[in-house]
Amino acid sequence: MKGLLLTGDYIPREGYVLSGRELDGDHRALNGNAIWKNTKLELRDDIPMPAVGPKDVLVKVKYCGVCGSDVHFFETDNDGYMLFPGHTKLPVVIGHEFSGEVVETGPEVKNVKVGDLVTVEEMLWCGECIPCRAGYLNQCRQLEELGFTLNGAFAEYVVAHSKYAWKLNDIAEMTGDLDRTFRTGALVEPSSVAYNGVISASGGILPGQSVAVFGTGPIGCAAIQILRAAGAARVIAFEMRPERRDLAQRSGATHIYDPAELSKQGMSPAQVVMDVTKGEGVAMAVEAAGATKATVPQIQQALGVGGKFVQIGMVAGATPLELLTFQTKRGSMYGAIGHSGHQNFPNVIQLMAAGLIDMTVAATGTWPLDRALQAIEETAERTGGKILVQAS
Repeated sequence: MKGLLLTGDYIPREGYVLSGRELDGDHRALNGNAIWKNTKLELRDDIPMPAVGPKDVLVKVKYCGVCGSDVHFFETDNDGYMLFPGHTKLPVVIGHEFSGEVVETGPEVKNVKVGDLVTVEEMLWCGECIPCRAGYLNQCRQLEELGFTLNGAFAEYVVAHSKYAWKLNDIAEMTGDLDRTFRTGALVEPSSVAYNGVISASGGILPGQSVAVFGTGPIGCAAIQILRAAGAARVIAFEMRPERRDLAQRSGATHIYDPAELSKQGMSPAQVVMDVTKGEGVAMAVEAAGATKATVPQIQQALGVGGKFVQIGMVAGATPLELLTFQTKRGSMYGAIGHSGHQNFPNVIQLMAAGLIDMTVAATGTWPLDRALQAIEETAERTGGKILVQAS
């Protein structure tokens, strides 16, 4: 079958000490930026069809969204290492934000059947390690990931254990449109990443509170919509790119600013937040830009008393943090990664089915599977929203 394959050379950086599962000798990287060099993406037509185990489902992929992680797989730093700083095992077919139709099930599968429309979690948590048993599925110590360590969905078919599959029936009933259901379904995963951060990990907000979102790509736009659905009275968005400021507006942001233009006027995002909130600051600030050296100093100043700082954007390297700010404001910081657990997937599906969030407004382009690499290159320009790859 066809699939977009990521390959690379396993060359740990000088001075990097392998740890944990990296020592198993199976060419696994917990920090891809420290190990994978000379990465290459190539559309292949000789990818083996996945085998279906007793509790697995085989999904015929309809749409798969391009994630910033996919872009970071083939972008490299000055030393030739891929930019993605997370969990990887190559070679692998990438792609993890997808929807499709179940075309085969293992004999022990009970929760879905052939013909069901589904989306699937990409984080395949074990359910047995201590973090999983404590409810921290996104911190699973035996984690495998579709599109990162196991073959993913920039392909014609993908297989996964049935416990990670979620039906899209309610969305289908709402839309009455098969194609729109599949397009919406491919947006559940990135929306659940945002939901995990602004609701599950941090505890959310109270209706009527003000929030700020830094970075209005697909994750930022999902955060905007979810926080509006949660009752945010004001959503103050900051974004450098005009196309993404438009996405923020369509997603429901009440105030939208370009930090570069603010700088020309002698203003800062933090000052704007204080002006808009009449000096109170925001109850929550979301970092979805992955540009923490620029955003975090502003977020610290923009937080109100008791405010929450939620870090969702991924960035390698250290970021200065002024801890005294959190002490004096009784602020909290929450790190959020992934989308699993806490009913994130089904809750997002229900929000979509109820019309309370509509992430299709952030889907700005569609490419066929044969041109998946071009879809990733377009996403790398970071000027638009979510690009979808149509596999069938």
